[in-house]
This record gives sequence, structure tokens and C-alpha cells, in this order.
Amino acid sequence: MNKRDLVDAVADATGRPKTEAATAVDAIFEAISGALARRDKVQIAGFGSFEARYVKEREVFNPQDRSQSSMKPAHYAPKFKPGKVLKDSVA
Repeated sequence: MNKRDLVDAVADATGRPKTEAATAVDAIFEAISGALARRDKVQIAGFGSFEARYVKEREVFNPQDRSQSSMKPAHYAPKFKPGKVLKDSVA
């Protein structure tokens, strides 16, 4: 499923036009992205949680030439942890 499919599903489920569904989907993505940029945790009951986790500096290698290595600087990376309801529905 891609973004267009998600917009179609939201429009079908709500009975609203696709333009309104697209606006809603974009607003949700922007809200989650904004919260992660502020290092806030986003918890959606029954679905899961998003958070920005700190990743330490580490050495990385070029996969074509293992002798070349460089240091990847420390950074924050988004992580998703599925909730129990989501895990159970997929299993």
C-alpha cells in the first residue's frame, strides 16, 4: 500500500472526497514528523508508538570495498514499535 492507496482507503471509509482524505493523511504525517523532530514520542493506542532514538557514532564500511571505512556521525533516527493490537491482527 502506498500513499495514494491509503488516501483511497480513507476516502472510502469516511465517505469524504479524496482531496479531503489526502489533506487529512498529509496532516497526520506532518503532525507525526513534527513531533519526532521535537524529540516527542507519538503513541497511538492499539496501533503503536513512534519515537526519535539517538544513534551513537559508529564505523561503517563500503560494501564493495571492505577495506574502506568511515565514521557515521551520531544522529537521531525514527523508530516504530507496533502495539499489541496491531501485532495480534497481523499474526
